[in-house]
Amino acid sequence: MSVDQVPLSAPLDIGFDYTRSLGPTLSRFVTGLAQRRILGARGSDGRVHVPPPEYDPTTGEPLTELVEVAHTGTVTTWCAQPEPLAGQPLQHPFCWAMITLDGADTPMLHAVDAERAGTGMRVRARWADTQGDGIRDIACFAPIEDEPATEPRDAEPVTMITTPVRLSYTHSASPEESRYLRGLAEGRLLGQRCPECRKVYIPPRGACPTDGVPTEDEVELPDRGIVTTFCIVNVPFLGQRIKPPYVAAYILLDGADIAFLHLVLGCAAEEVRMGMRVEAAWKPPDEWGTTLENIDHFEPTGEPDAPYDTYARHL
Repeated sequence: MSVDQVPLSAPLDIGFDYTRSLGPTLSRFVTGLAQRRILGARGSDGRVHVPPPEYDPTTGEPLTELVEVAHTGTVTTWCAQPEPLAGQPLQHPFCWAMITLDGADTPMLHAVDAERAGTGMRVRARWADTQGDGIRDIACFAPIEDEPATEPRDAEPVTMITTPVRLSYTHSASPEESRYLRGLAEGRLLGQRCPECRKVYIPPRGACPTDGVPTEDEVELPDRGIVTTFCIVNVPFLGQRIKPPYVAAYILLDGADIAFLHLVLGCAAEEVRMGMRVEAAWKPPDEWGTTLENIDHFEPTGEPDAPYDTYARHL
């Protein structure tokens, strides 16, 4: 197999900060954690659930009675984490465990600072220096004889919480995707045609979603097409590289049967419309890589709009 035939792979990192409103029940629970207190909810059957659910698991009614439980508890089940990952509670070997706190009837998941936990192990909460950080206000649990008791502290009510969400993995492209990506590095747009329905897919698929047969024929497409559907982005967000308003649109290249998402710039956002003819604005060749980001954006060509019936099947 030649170098050009070897499938491409690359590390991918996906992340965003998820901010949510807690509501009355979880707000009291998280405020309690900020105060170094652990609260559970008493259900209709008398059981105390930790963390507290918002609704009764038996009746479905809202749960309003919160009770304080102890910082100590018992490990019911566990598994070892010998090689911690970035962002985990501890950066040396530890255990994940289900811990039933004293005064609770259901277990909660957290980290235990021990290479081996053991079912029945008695543990105590180790509190972090943070405040208002949700369950992370408990840094971990530790064997009860190794962890001193901690007194409560004052804290303001917590009604919102931000949780970072991160995923890192290695993506391996299919042979068809790899040819497409290598084509982009040469300034070419390569798709694949289904031998049965004759649809052209870009980015290419290994098999046609309509017929389930391999897409065998490679097709080079022009860097011109039409806007099928679009949205105007008006709301700013963390990490945004373009000042709103701007347009994200699905572009159907001439000769293709599937549209892909890209930016439409070069005109006022309110001027973008369905059927608008656009062309790729490429970055300088010395900035090209095996990525669709080689095209900085699409911009209007000034040609007449495409009739609706020419793209109606591609919405």
